Amino acid sequence: MEIFWFIPLHGDGKYLGTSEGARAVDYDYIRQIAQAADRLGYRGVLVPTGKACEDAWIAASSLISATRRLKFLVAVRPGLMSPSVAARMASTFDRLSGGRLLVNVVTGGDPHELAGDGIFLPHGERYEQTDEFMTIWRKLLQGERVSYQGKHLRTEESELLFPPIQRPHPPVYFGGSSPAAHRIAADHVDVYLTWGEPPEEVAKKIADVRALAEAKGRTVRFGIRLHVIVRETEEEAWAAANRLIRYVDEETIAEAQRIFARYDSVGQKRMADLHKGDKSSLIIAPNLWAGIGLVRGGAGTALVGDPESVAARMKEYRELGIETFVLSGYPHLEEAYRAAELLFPLLPLKPQEEQDRSAPIEAAGEMIAYNKRPGKRTVMGDGGTAYELHRQARV
Repeated sequence: MEIFWFIPLHGDGKYLGTSEGARAVDYDYIRQIAQAADRLGYRGVLVPTGKACEDAWIAASSLISATRRLKFLVAVRPGLMSPSVAARMASTFDRLSGGRLLVNVVTGGDPHELAGDGIFLPHGERYEQTDEFMTIWRKLLQGERVSYQGKHLRTEESELLFPPIQRPHPPVYFGGSSPAAHRIAADHVDVYLTWGEPPEEVAKKIADVRALAEAKGRTVRFGIRLHVIVRETEEEAWAAANRLIRYVDEETIAEAQRIFARYDSVGQKRMADLHKGDKSSLIIAPNLWAGIGLVRGGAGTALVGDPESVAARMKEYRELGIETFVLSGYPHLEEAYRAAELLFPLLPLKPQEEQDRSAPIEAAGEMIAYNKRPGKRTVMGDGGTAYELHRQARV
């Protein structure tokens, strides 16, 4: 198992649905969280994306030099980025971080937000665009020169001059609950992520994606995105869960659910169906609580309990095939420590390795005419090098 943490670029605090107990999320604060995650042994951090967030790439880039081993799961956005620009961003980040980039492919699920960013494609066509995007993006990072004509995207003689450290490309993560999303996962991704649904529902997703991937001759690994509320006793954990939503009233729930209802994301609809906006029926499986999803989009469930109970639930997901657990908690700094101190000793974790910052980056010189990698020293027409001719001219 490997455990990731979360950088709360959309805000943080002690409670949901209120400014009471809120915390300013500035650079110093996200650096504290990243450094805590790095020191505690989390393998990486998810850096969220979207209208409600600070920019993920700028935030993640600012944390490279503040951390040593931590990996950064950062989103590329088909439709918002061209595949060639996204490839250059990924390669640059991977090179400058010493091979610490993980790529999260986010198609998007809120038509209203997408329209604000200039994307008007319906759900199915967005996934067609994602498929074309990933086809081009992966080929570029693998060193190919790409000319491509698709329904949504077109490139001519596109190439990436500076390759990434991780080959053939930084690992690709992706989540989505629709049949179209499962097909994308089977064709393109290394790790399929699901939100924290009950184990029997997660098992169905894993089985479907695995079968689709095997039919293509591919292997996909699996991860899950969950919040965690772990305390020394069950009573303390459930009291903490109830405190987290103490200011969430019916009006706030109704407004949040009205916004979520406009989404065409199948995963978001599944999250909403777990609680149906009802505060009285939030325990949806042993130690699995849907209270966060009353007002938070995306991942809306938390594992709640004492260390032994939460670790047991995580091991159940592991038995289904889940390897990567992307966790978070409120506030994110304190809960990073609490989760690591209480859970890590009970889990079979992959050992944390030092990043190989000595990975070779070829000294190529400046690009010729911004388009061509220079070769070895050129011999001038009369047999002298350019430097020799310069020296002779001075004499």
